[in-house]
Amino acid sequence: MKIIICGAGQVGWQIARHLSGERNDVTVIDNNAELIRRATDALDVQGVTGFASHPDVLDRAGAHDADLIIAATHSDEVNMVTCQVAHSVFQVPRKIARLRSSAYLDAIYSDLYRTDHLPIDVVISPEREVAEAAMQRLSAPSTFDAETFMGDRVHLLGIALEEDCAALNTPLRQLNDIFSSLSAIVAGVRRDGRLFAPEANDQLFAGDQIYVFADHDDVDRTLEIFGKPTEKQERVVIIGAGNVGLAVARALEARPERVRAKLIERDRHRAEMAADSLERTIVLNGDGLSAELLEEAAVPRADAVLAVTDDDKTNILASVRAKQAGAKLAIALINDPTLVPLMGALDIDAYINPRATTVSTILRHIRHGRVRDIYSVGDAEAEVIEAQVLSTSPISGRAIRDIEFPEGVLIGAVRKGEKVLKPTSDMRIEEGDLVLIFALSADVPEVERLLQVSIDFF
Repeated sequence: MKIIICGAGQVGWQIARHLSGERNDVTVIDNNAELIRRATDALDVQGVTGFASHPDVLDRAGAHDADLIIAATHSDEVNMVTCQVAHSVFQVPRKIARLRSSAYLDAIYSDLYRTDHLPIDVVISPEREVAEAAMQRLSAPSTFDAETFMGDRVHLLGIALEEDCAALNTPLRQLNDIFSSLSAIVAGVRRDGRLFAPEANDQLFAGDQIYVFADHDDVDRTLEIFGKPTEKQERVVIIGAGNVGLAVARALEARPERVRAKLIERDRHRAEMAADSLERTIVLNGDGLSAELLEEAAVPRADAVLAVTDDDKTNILASVRAKQAGAKLAIALINDPTLVPLMGALDIDAYINPRATTVSTILRHIRHGRVRDIYSVGDAEAEVIEAQVLSTSPISGRAIRDIEFPEGVLIGAVRKGEKVLKPTSDMRIEEGDLVLIFALSADVPEVERLLQVSIDFF
């Protein structure tokens, strides 16, 4: 498949990394020659320096026979014009654009993206995706990562194990025997910075970060077993009234259960706009790093503090201050993945990675058809793939123990009809089943081959 990616920033680079590793013909466009050099040196991609919206630049990138264009520059307008030029001049069949401004995303203007108006097939909104990720973190407050699959029937929980965890030093096979009625399975373990898919005889140790698939009804019990008792989030403080902060505040107001939310914003004009658009949320104008303002916002009694400004360092420092003030939970928005290892040392409970969230969304739309959902784990270390089994798939009609999955692959759940089941070695995978697979990035191409759901298949 021939793919053009416009923008070689964090999102564009990560998408290029994913797609070039799957033997696609990828070309990256950016007006920054240094970013293009970095991409072509590190990845198996071609590079073109120039403005992505210019027809001659798209022509040099091979738009005349491209199958897909992904416009992910920092400018909404450039992304929109790029898709228009790709459609009108080069007849590129599929176009994806990343748009940030809420003015372009209002549902009442959805007709704007019709083929005869502005031909964008899929609009990706990082801010909306990040706001949803923040709500996922709040729904499982003791996790460092959280996502749902199979119509919210299965949860992926990222759990950091501590010394008081009762499941430590016990082989996973034995844990399954002890908690035989628990519909949960450990799919991934990060130890000393390395992520791997565990085997039945592997043990868990303090300091491990684990990824667990759990049935919706067993989430609370799963968290308790791994030393993370659940608590209701009744008092929430949000730092930053940008698109993400506002979206989170609105989502909290829409919850059926009452949540006392407060929003801190440094910019006075933005704070006033937030106050006008929110109904029950208390908006405070001031510096989220101010100890006095944090005290005024009742951070010491807060169940959770979300630092979601557009500055990583502010989010980190605000989260540290909130925890020192007494907040039970601190979640930081982090764009720079090199800062993630600091989270544990600084006692920050969880982080949200906008890049990983956006990449997951784009991949979900690229791998359409039988692939229903994709989630990028960590710094593109692994993927969770939800897919429907085709009759042509090599795994169709076979027991799980007889399927030759790579070592870095594990089935986390199987849905047969309306029933979501915990996989067992003798379970037979049939045509039409939904499977939820945890796969290290290096093993994703082999998983696609086994599922017969690579892009070329369609």
